Amino acid sequence: MRDFAPVTARRTGKSDGQRPLVRKVVTLKQLAEVLGLAPATISLVLNNSRVADTIPQETKNRIFEAVEKYKYRPSFFARSLRAQRSFTIGVMVPEVSEGYSASVISGVEDHLLQEGYFYFVASHRHRPDLVDEYPRLFLERSVDGIIAVDTPWSLSLSVPVVTVSGRNRVKGVSNVILDHSHAAEVALKHLWQLGHRKIAFIKGQEFSSDTEVRWASIESKAHEIGLTISPSLVVQLQGDTPTPLPGLEATKRLLSAGKKFSALFAFNDVSAMGAIRALRQAGLRVPQDVSVIGFDDIESAAYQNPALTTVRQPLRKMGRIAAEMLLRRITRARSDGDGEIMVEPELVVRDTTCHPPLPLRR
Repeated sequence: MRDFAPVTARRTGKSDGQRPLVRKVVTLKQLAEVLGLAPATISLVLNNSRVADTIPQETKNRIFEAVEKYKYRPSFFARSLRAQRSFTIGVMVPEVSEGYSASVISGVEDHLLQEGYFYFVASHRHRPDLVDEYPRLFLERSVDGIIAVDTPWSLSLSVPVVTVSGRNRVKGVSNVILDHSHAAEVALKHLWQLGHRKIAFIKGQEFSSDTEVRWASIESKAHEIGLTISPSLVVQLQGDTPTPLPGLEATKRLLSAGKKFSALFAFNDVSAMGAIRALRQAGLRVPQDVSVIGFDDIESAAYQNPALTTVRQPLRKMGRIAAEMLLRRITRARSDGDGEIMVEPELVVRDTTCHPPLPLRR
């Protein structure tokens, strides 16, 4: 490798009235001359292209060493012009908190970073005006595609769209969904086999994309195993705060009805945490008096006291799949959707479920 002195410069500031300070900038062409390689070869390696798999590792190492030595930074605008893409993705979520959305975003980020994409996140807080407005704002910023998490979607756009937990039937929209039937089955069978027959339920808010399908799955699986669901033991989360408070308030409404139950199946882990707090405030022990099952398996679920039994929804994996689907459609320049990809849940048994107390086993 022969050395060289970069000649392209740009002004960066002044010092005590002297001539402007200059920082030398290395171009792709100059880097290629030093390495004795074609500029295209360097681009393939730095962009982590699949074609780069055919390039010897020794050559790749030389490229990375030269990039580090000369502080080379690829031109974003040149890359965008060549590919006719902005390499930017828009991500829409209801809110960003410790729970569902943050875990999905982590999976989206895993794949986008690997592929050299940047992304914007917009939180619509379940406001219909923002749900309608954000896609337009994303398009004005020339995003290559949009990922919508737990967001109602009815738009057919000029860019590919992938939804997570959307169950949409819109042209140009692909969906990543959970097998809610299996999720209901593993949770209810676990409680049934422990001996629970009087089970309370906390349904999700009306605006959640998963509420309707999950509840329908619970009713179907309950019927299959012979479990009777009492309407007086079913409450629905109210409000859109992403804290345990809605779960706490919903459980208080359950308890105020005065009907006994030995287990509670919550819509998500955050509401399950609120439910446990309400049960303790009422003088009930978890799980000795009331078993509790959550849903999602967010990171803090394993560190609750007691650790939360829950239905694990592979949120990070779902985010990664959504990003993979979107980039695949972008690179193929396809306008039609890829249909649905369904992922499987699993039951994670921890410390909030056990056999019911004797008076409530039947």
